[in-house]
Amino acid sequence: MPHKKSLRRFYLIIASFFVAFLIFIFKLASIYFFQSQYLTKLAAMQQNLYVEIPASRGLIYDRNFRPLAVNKRSFSVFAVPKEINDKDKVAFLLSKLLDLDKDFILERISRKKNFVWIKRKIPDEISEKIRQEKISGVFLLKEEERSYPGIYLAAHILGFVNIDNEGLEGIELVYNRYLKGKPGYAYFIRDAHQNVLKLENTDRLPVNGYNLILTIDEVIQYFVEEALDQAFKKHNAQGACVVVMKPDTGEILALANRPTFDPNAPQSFTTESRRNRAICDFFEPGSVFKIVTACAALEENQFKETDKIFCENGEYKISNHILHDHRPHGVLTFREVFSLSSNIGVCKIAQKLGLAKVCYYAKQFGFGQASGIELPGEVDGRLKSLKDYSNTSIAAVPMGQEVTVTALQLATAISVIANGGNYVKPYIVDRIEDSFGEVIQQHGPKILRRVISVETSNRVKSILKDVVDNGTAKMAKSNDYEFAGKTGTAQKIDSQGGYSHSKFYASFIGFAPVENPKLAIAVVFDEPHPYYYGGVVAAPVFKQIAEQALKYIEVNEKFRPELEVAKLDKD
Repeated sequence: MPHKKSLRRFYLIIASFFVAFLIFIFKLASIYFFQSQYLTKLAAMQQNLYVEIPASRGLIYDRNFRPLAVNKRSFSVFAVPKEINDKDKVAFLLSKLLDLDKDFILERISRKKNFVWIKRKIPDEISEKIRQEKISGVFLLKEEERSYPGIYLAAHILGFVNIDNEGLEGIELVYNRYLKGKPGYAYFIRDAHQNVLKLENTDRLPVNGYNLILTIDEVIQYFVEEALDQAFKKHNAQGACVVVMKPDTGEILALANRPTFDPNAPQSFTTESRRNRAICDFFEPGSVFKIVTACAALEENQFKETDKIFCENGEYKISNHILHDHRPHGVLTFREVFSLSSNIGVCKIAQKLGLAKVCYYAKQFGFGQASGIELPGEVDGRLKSLKDYSNTSIAAVPMGQEVTVTALQLATAISVIANGGNYVKPYIVDRIEDSFGEVIQQHGPKILRRVISVETSNRVKSILKDVVDNGTAKMAKSNDYEFAGKTGTAQKIDSQGGYSHSKFYASFIGFAPVENPKLAIAVVFDEPHPYYYGGVVAAPVFKQIAEQALKYIEVNEKFRPELEVAKLDKD
């Protein structure tokens, strides 16, 4: 009996081993045929660490290679939740160091993930404190942070980026695909404790973004910002903007707005402050628009400068509307009509021309259509079809009512007169280069059409010089240079759809110097008070900017040849 029991036990053990062996074989077969890919991938994930190598964002320079947008090193804090044991203690410590809510941090480090961001791009002194704490499961990662060394300087041109260095506004947005570059990828071999052993391979090297060289001159931009800021505060304006361009090429030398913002911290400012008024705001221009009628009348040979026009002593009936001058005039010459800015005189000139001609030339000057400048948000302004105008429009349109424009359009329009009669497309990016200085894309002047003849241009130049010397823009007159331009004071539309008697746009457009103009400038103020006339508010800003910029240009032109010779000798 004992022998039989032993034999049964033996067979049972053998059977158990055989069943276990079959189960083992089945399991191996199952792993080999059904789970091998999954387990191989899991092992690779545990052994291999894939890392994205970020590309450096391209830099932005002014026309003289002064940096406007650069990159600086910063550190970001991330955590590996599974490596944090006392999560409550770590959350408390980080909340103090990073000035974050403890519950926010605790929620993130409690997630079942291998990687969570805690805070991106922190100051160096904070990152050093975290490094000294040596918190288990909390790490620092070096990143690039966009920086604008000029702070407010050219903020509306440059725009800004988000936390991931993607452009959100301005040039940063429009040229984002050129600036951002392409990230690279590499993978490392890790041991069982997740320690990196060696760099195994670099699958793709990062390609840094291209650099942009703008037409902006940082020095002239500074002059503009300073003059605009002073006048904006002095005149208690709701908004203001200035555009400076080279009239012969269309290069934008400066563009500024008030209120403004710091692109290093755009979230700290209102949308109103970040709006690029020079291209996004449209308004009725008032008397600056009279340059269209002046050019049309002379180009069409309908008037001469000495022709006399009776200005009705300040009151003139058009249909059922009474047109007024800001002060009564009797008989004025064609030249005096514009130097003294007589609404009635301009209306009578326009009546002889016809509204169709006035609108035709307005369109030729670029009104009613976007210029296509490389900035986001540009509006067209408004120039209606002839059929949409009324019987009184012949009085309204020539003096800058029933049309809307932008400050950029005004700068481009006055450039037509300054450069001899050509409409030149404004632009703000000169070229795109790679990090070795090779030109990827070159921009340049584009003359789109001839608007008026050189002769007409010279005649209107003389009239606009008289506006500064003897007319409504005497506060723009310089002792050092000869300036020319036109003032504008336009009533804003009130909430009832009529013209306000307390809210105005004050503007001045001009060029300098009269002979061989190097600058075309548009200055616009929104609701200045208590003074609101363009000749009082905007003209002095033009004068200040033009004088400073011309002196700077003269110095540059004087010394640039010597610098070039010195550079050649050095090379």
